[in-house]
Amino acid sequence: MSRRYGGSPAGTVISIIADIAALILILWIALYLFDANTANSTVSWVHDAANWLSGWSRNLFTIHSDNWRTVVNYGLPAVVYLLIGHAVAGRVNQT
Repeated sequence: MSRRYGGSPAGTVISIIADIAALILILWIALYLFDANTANSTVSWVHDAANWLSGWSRNLFTIHSDNWRTVVNYGLPAVVYLLIGHAVAGRVNQT
């Protein structure tokens, strides 16, 4: 797996964690937009994890459309985790 992500094992772990965090957030956006059953335990777990990961950015913007609010409130942290996670992994790989 190190070859796929490139660099040191520490950089690989950082990249994978950032990717998983972003994947959970994007998965919740998709489940919300497709009106998934929140009573389902898997959907509930994804929602809880996404809420925890996006806690710092939720309600950062006032958007009246529920769909757009969800996309922004969970999409922004996904992008931030990807950018910062891969930037940190790149720095780790340089050392």
